[in-house]
Amino acid sequence: MFQNIGEMVILLWRTLLAVPETWRQRQKVYDQFFEIGIASLLMVCILSFFIGGVITLHTGPVLVENGLVSAVGGLVGIAVCKELAPVMMSILIAGRIGSAMTAEIGSMRVYQEIDALRTMNISPIHYLVLPRMVAIAVALPLLVIFAILVGWMGGAVVSVANNRIDIPFEAFFTQLRQVVKLKDVVNGVFKSFIFAWVIGVVSCHQGLVTIGGPRGIGRSVTKAVVNSIVLIVILDYILTRILLK
Repeated sequence: MFQNIGEMVILLWRTLLAVPETWRQRQKVYDQFFEIGIASLLMVCILSFFIGGVITLHTGPVLVENGLVSAVGGLVGIAVCKELAPVMMSILIAGRIGSAMTAEIGSMRVYQEIDALRTMNISPIHYLVLPRMVAIAVALPLLVIFAILVGWMGGAVVSVANNRIDIPFEAFFTQLRQVVKLKDVVNGVFKSFIFAWVIGVVSCHQGLVTIGGPRGIGRSVTKAVVNSIVLIVILDYILTRILLK
């Protein structure tokens, strides 16, 4: 475990040092950004809409029965923008994109394509890791902003449609604006930026250390997804404690 952590820290450091080379790899960054961002929009939309709806469905009737109608919009708004949107979108991207990164780089490692790159004096960090890291670090926060807006809309739709809540759109978003501040949204987006680097580093590292043929690729993909989700949950608690001070 400590060896893996050390290797990931070194990989992150080397990638940060290679960031000035991003412009030279811009086409690969664009391709990865499309795969991570644009191709994930439908899933993000569906997931975030129903997350906002479920939170409203659970909390709305309880708050209304206890005379806290004015707290429904604010509670849903805070829950979505500070926790649910960044964490759930990061887990989604870890499963969809992190696994793909690991499988792609891992297959290149198993079939000695990375050794061929080194033979041609092409750095795997610059050619493979950097474009993926930059793309996911830009795409995931944008997806989270989109998810926050859609999650709020899902909560508003349920608050109108559910007879036990019955809060109009205008009242829901008025309550939301009174509670949710710009700082809360920024905190959620900042978390997603950190999670994006975690997903990128873990996935690329697992791909680069893959051994053992097709079975090894599958094992690396599983490790990448599981490790990313565990680190996301742990870092979420740490970042929340820091940002609440």
